[in-house]
Amino acid sequence: MVHSRSTSAEKLKTPEEVPLQGVASGAAEDDGVCLKAKMTLTNGITVIVGSIIGSGIFVSPTGVLKYTGSVNVSLIVWTISGLFSMVGAYCYAELGCMISKSGADYAYIMETFGPFMAFMRLWIECMIVRPCSLAIVALTFSVYILKPFFPECNPPDESVRMLAVCCIMVLTFINCWDVKWATRVQDTFTYAKLFALFAIIVAGAYMLFTGHTQHFTYDNSKTEVTSIALSFYSGLFAYNGWNYLNFIIEELKDPIKNLPRAIAISCTLVTVVYVATNVAFYTTLSPEEVLGSEAVAVSFANRVFGFMAWTIPVFVAMSTFGAVNGVLLTSSRLFYAGACEGQMPEILTMIQISRLTPTPAVLVMAVLSMMYLTVSDIFALINYVGFATWLSIGVSVLCLPVLRWTQPNLARPIKVNLFWPILYIVCSLFVTIVPMIASPVETGIGCLMIFSSVPVYLVFIAWKNKPMFFQKFVGALTRLLQKSMMVVGKQAPAKV
Repeated sequence: MVHSRSTSAEKLKTPEEVPLQGVASGAAEDDGVCLKAKMTLTNGITVIVGSIIGSGIFVSPTGVLKYTGSVNVSLIVWTISGLFSMVGAYCYAELGCMISKSGADYAYIMETFGPFMAFMRLWIECMIVRPCSLAIVALTFSVYILKPFFPECNPPDESVRMLAVCCIMVLTFINCWDVKWATRVQDTFTYAKLFALFAIIVAGAYMLFTGHTQHFTYDNSKTEVTSIALSFYSGLFAYNGWNYLNFIIEELKDPIKNLPRAIAISCTLVTVVYVATNVAFYTTLSPEEVLGSEAVAVSFANRVFGFMAWTIPVFVAMSTFGAVNGVLLTSSRLFYAGACEGQMPEILTMIQISRLTPTPAVLVMAVLSMMYLTVSDIFALINYVGFATWLSIGVSVLCLPVLRWTQPNLARPIKVNLFWPILYIVCSLFVTIVPMIASPVETGIGCLMIFSSVPVYLVFIAWKNKPMFFQKFVGALTRLLQKSMMVVGKQAPAKV
């Protein structure tokens, strides 16, 4: 799957590839072949908001309520989870402006703790978390698109999975064709999901001001440490995605100014929207109804919107379509970043000569996610390694104080007070360790999956002197793929 880069991009060129290289020069004779900074502040905001807000807030915001026991405490957890995500995002703003490489936490761990720790993060994220997440969101999109055709029963599983494949393939084409197309898709569908949520919030505000406040109590609140930790685990999971813009920072215009602005605006907006949407739900639905509903937003719409209730499933489908695009856009850059560090096949470092997109990385991400669509219970895989996501983000934030000590002379356009990363690290340990204790079997399976990266690292990366036949085979395969996709390694601007 991965190999050490025994040959450089220059060695891979052959006489037959000279015309291809000429096209590359013609396509970008002024700027070279590289990822271009095409994303504006607005694009950055929609990437973060669109990646955070998927189907969860529409479908089943029950995890927090399940572990808190009462509506008021659940709203407090939603609020604190949003604030906690803002603290992490604030720390990532310093890291992103200091280490301006695509790959986000992978790049930060590589810089701070070295290649082995970085590869463990890369392995579990690229091979399981990201493609599984993409497959799950695509499946949710399919279910809601097909639901109007099967009002009395669930859509056929085969049809759902085939439509999910179509969704991934369409968005793969868009992301391979042009980054601007991908950001336009992200912008459009982010606005659509925000419109749907604002419609729910406005309806909830009307219900609230007309006296529907009977469910807002502290009745049945749970005080056990385990329950509180699990409630925050569920809340933070809903905010997952606030760090996704850091994965594509090389393609963001003026990142030192726009990265912290995009993070601040997005996290604030999502926190307000999440809390207000939950308030709206509880003006109409009781805690028991929320816990028992398969799709809370649909249940709310059936009560409040009347004959227009059909619009909510449509907006849920649009929301998930945009989320698939956001995950594909950012995750492909993680493959690209890993390959640039020599921890993924060299073909993944290459860029399409005319479209200037990381086409091989996008295609690999799409193929992996479609492979996971053949697994009957992909949700279990995510549950097994879910704790690893928050653990790795905590380790990434730990990079900030460590780099302050080990590399004090690094340029830091943004400098965070060390109180915030220390607070985030302590809280990350709390929300990671307690659920691990509560679910030891799932945690053990997840740890085995994570440590499967060790033999892969030793064989394909640490072992440098591989047999010559293996190096020739990899070189020939890379050249074949390079020609078939018309991709080349990153090239510097032409000198005049």
